[in-house]
Amino acid sequence: MELTFFGGAGEVTGSCTRVRAHGVTFLVDCGMFQGGREAGRRNLEALDFDLGEIDFVLLTHAHIDHSGLVPRLAALGYRGPIYATEPTIRLLEVMLLDSAYIQEKEAERATRESHRKRRKRLRAAPMLYTVAQAQQSLALLRPVRYDDALSPHPTVRCHFREAGHILGSAILEMTIDEGAAQRPRRLVFSGDLGQPNRPVLRDPVTVSRADVLCVESTYGDRTHRALADTESELAAVLRDTLERRRGNVVIPAFAVGRTQELIFFLAALVRAGRAPALHVVVDSPMATQVTGVTMDFDALWDEPTRELLAWMEAHEDRFALRFTADVEASIALNAQRAGLVVISASGMCDAGRIRYHLRYNLGRSECSIVICGFQAAGTLGRRLVDGARQVTLFGERIPVRAQIHTIGGLSAHADRKALLAWLESFEAPPRRTFVVHGEAGASAALREAMVQQMGWTTVDIPQRGESYPLDPA
Repeated sequence: MELTFFGGAGEVTGSCTRVRAHGVTFLVDCGMFQGGREAGRRNLEALDFDLGEIDFVLLTHAHIDHSGLVPRLAALGYRGPIYATEPTIRLLEVMLLDSAYIQEKEAERATRESHRKRRKRLRAAPMLYTVAQAQQSLALLRPVRYDDALSPHPTVRCHFREAGHILGSAILEMTIDEGAAQRPRRLVFSGDLGQPNRPVLRDPVTVSRADVLCVESTYGDRTHRALADTESELAAVLRDTLERRRGNVVIPAFAVGRTQELIFFLAALVRAGRAPALHVVVDSPMATQVTGVTMDFDALWDEPTRELLAWMEAHEDRFALRFTADVEASIALNAQRAGLVVISASGMCDAGRIRYHLRYNLGRSECSIVICGFQAAGTLGRRLVDGARQVTLFGERIPVRAQIHTIGGLSAHADRKALLAWLESFEAPPRRTFVVHGEAGASAALREAMVQQMGWTTVDIPQRGESYPLDPA
């Protein structure tokens, strides 16, 4: 058996792992690289291997850094099945088409800009895939129910387990039969793990056995603030900004998972009397669609979230929630100088409508920007977190006068403590463990804890492009 890490190794984007075993080859995730100037080139080169040998693909969840190259895979000729949970497929019907639309618009803009500056013959900018290709790739998706046995190949048996990260996210447990001379090998891919005891979703399930484990390490070097402290900090920001300074609160948020969680989180603060009555606007077409999908899968919510929804519906005077319907409604928000909580995508501030809200609010000292998710290196969100005094938006230099609040306790990723607790559920150390989906410091810190505190000895941190042959079981 051999594992090759094409992305999500030594970094938090582009997750894609190839598994080669006896008579079968498949991919776990097919993610897009995000952030930094090289992302476009890396995405164009990402699937530069023999796609004809791929028997099937397994997706852990719908976030673009795990699924965003699925249309590219199909455009390059792959026609096999792609397995994911039903909620993940519903989300991908929204997200992949949106990603393709952005690709087309960015290509058009780049072509116009190139033509304007160089006045040369009009040339099409390179594009990963079109809307039509994304639509075609959706036909390859095959739904899987949590905990049901899936046999995508005669030698492979797989279960999708609740990961608690976003709606539909899964831990993959699989058994691979490598022939009569060897015992079946048990592989586990954590995908992205959620933080336990969080609103909306159920907690991640624990796993007891694995011969080979790939575990994420996004926050392997830090512990999130306690949820109670996070609630107090966000409540203080809301009161100070909306009541004392008379400004707006702008929250960059991922359209999938984070936006929906924030809605319930803010409502809970109002219900408890810890925040003033709020006027919350979700300004993201994708987040609006995803919220609708989330409502369709309320059976996957935890019980407190169901109770909170009933309260929200009965108290619209205290928690006014609306979704922008069109571009004109989004633009109109910029004329409102105070009293709004605006939740908008993208979560790392590198695209979408959030950039317009930052343009109109970053330079105002009465406003607050709340960063509540991981910000990859090279993104605008990361520059704000790192203390940038000014940023460029739409070619204009914008001074950063608004207060920047980083509230890490809202992350959808398990922190160091939760990751170690999940790892401790294994009855014995896996024969091989790979620490993935983390920047260098985070992965190294988690590996050190696994070796020093837990006594695991065969723990590697793969880098992009590295292959690891595995000894016979």
